[in-house]
Amino acid sequence: MKKRTSGKKKKGNWLINLLILVLFVVGLVLVFNKPIRNMMIATKSNQYQLSQVTPEKIEKNKEAKASFDFDAVRSVDFQAVVSSQFDKQPLPVIGGVAIPDLGINLPIFKGVGNTSLLYGAGTMKEDQVMGQGNYTLAGHNMTGFTSDLSILFTPLEKAKNGMMIYVTDKNNVYTYKIDKINVVTPEHVEVLDDTPNQKEITLVTCADAEATHRIIVHGTYVSTTAFSKASSSVTQAFEKKYNQIKNF
Repeated sequence: MKKRTSGKKKKGNWLINLLILVLFVVGLVLVFNKPIRNMMIATKSNQYQLSQVTPEKIEKNKEAKASFDFDAVRSVDFQAVVSSQFDKQPLPVIGGVAIPDLGINLPIFKGVGNTSLLYGAGTMKEDQVMGQGNYTLAGHNMTGFTSDLSILFTPLEKAKNGMMIYVTDKNNVYTYKIDKINVVTPEHVEVLDDTPNQKEITLVTCADAEATHRIIVHGTYVSTTAFSKASSSVTQAFEKKYNQIKNF
């Protein structure tokens, strides 16, 4: 009888200890989910940086299937980032975008798929070409979701006229200068339209956590330079990596 009572007591203690452990782990996740999420975003984004992809691969990726439905884009959450870590399908990198004054260096993915936008910028029009028409890119703004303002397109909140934007497909570097920054409501899709006989770039990100407004950063074309002949300051801008370890 005593042995049976002792066995039940041990089993009860084991269940209590397990419950305590589960609660402890859940507590850690709740406290550190943002830093953990940011570190996973940084690690994955760094894996898709320009140094990790060849010009030939970029050309091949331009033929990949992609979604261009920006209205279907979901906000970044911990579960989405964790789930994407197990996705073995490589994302279609077609270039990179850098804004040295803001510390931005992100891979450009074809389309605006939810997984792609977790780790870089996405093209908003299926037929757009670097250095032609209005080259439009979308990215997430993490304000309200993180204390780290270096994540994804969050630094666009500090964009100023005169800052330089560089995009490249590793064949050429296309340089634009920021000349207009607006905040608009989502229905103002005309900001994505081409302007006849003009080369320009438009960067789009949410202005608030509820996505009721968009930050629109517009730049005018300055020049095209062969990637192999770009200045060291420009090539170094495409080598900047995230370092989220400091957030712990």
